[in-house]
Amino acid sequence: MNRLQPKEQQLRKIRTQPGFIAALDQSGGSTPKALLSYGIPENAWSNEEQMFALVHQMRVRIVTTPSFNGDRILAAILFEGTMEREVEGRPTADYLWSSKRVVPFLKVDKGLAQEKDGAQLMKPMPDLAGLLEKANAHGIFGTKMRSVIKQANTAGVQAVVAQQFEVAARILAAGLMPIIEPEVDIHSPDKAGAEALLKAALRDHLGRLPAQQQVMLKLTLPERDDFYLELVRHPKVLKVVALSGGYTREDANARLRRNKGIVASFSRALVEGLSAQQTAAEFDATLDDAIQSIFEASEASGGRDRDAEVG
Repeated sequence: MNRLQPKEQQLRKIRTQPGFIAALDQSGGSTPKALLSYGIPENAWSNEEQMFALVHQMRVRIVTTPSFNGDRILAAILFEGTMEREVEGRPTADYLWSSKRVVPFLKVDKGLAQEKDGAQLMKPMPDLAGLLEKANAHGIFGTKMRSVIKQANTAGVQAVVAQQFEVAARILAAGLMPIIEPEVDIHSPDKAGAEALLKAALRDHLGRLPAQQQVMLKLTLPERDDFYLELVRHPKVLKVVALSGGYTREDANARLRRNKGIVASFSRALVEGLSAQQTAAEFDATLDDAIQSIFEASEASGGRDRDAEVG
């Protein structure tokens, strides 16, 4: 029998097992676009509650599909409304871990503020303490929060990273693992320059973390292959994962394969090709192909550096 507590089991899975993270956390403004891609037009709902009920049905269909399980998927990132709903009569996070052996994470940010200095910080999170308490009650392992960097602007990049680590300290204090996501816009006019500023800022803040603390990083796939390798190997980093960022799944997978030690945390690229109109067999086959391709790309990159991991 495995005598480790669930969070210890989950930590070990994230640290050592092959696989990738499924990002199922579209919320607010991104939900209509996600539903439209899934074949549900905007006139299919008349209020926000109906919209979120429809997107929950989509997510339930994804996570209950036979191909969606812990053999190839390390974790899933949930929207708060998804965490509060049920899958097959059980709270979503409990279902994911108990039935699928997929580690549950929760998106905690409230969206993006207006752009300043070429970057968008996170909006204020006045209810964060209550949300973290709720996350712990639901058996959530960690959290995710997203900012966006659009320009190679030192002030903007430093503000993004400072805010991310400030909130991460509160998340760590609550006993949860933060995924820090300072996304570099793939359309940035100087994406490589923004990535250089970001790496320097991340390295600085990682160096200030207290002993025994680690975070996860979710980053846009860089212009220069292996540019983030020192972050992958940093003792304060549990795992570096990559967002698809608007790249097609084929392009995102190709970029991922070229970056050692990084695994996927894809959203749009994962659900590409899925449709509400598909039969159960068609849906599972499409999702299985997507999961396998992302798993193989993650293994090609993540697997190549596993022996060199530190911490």
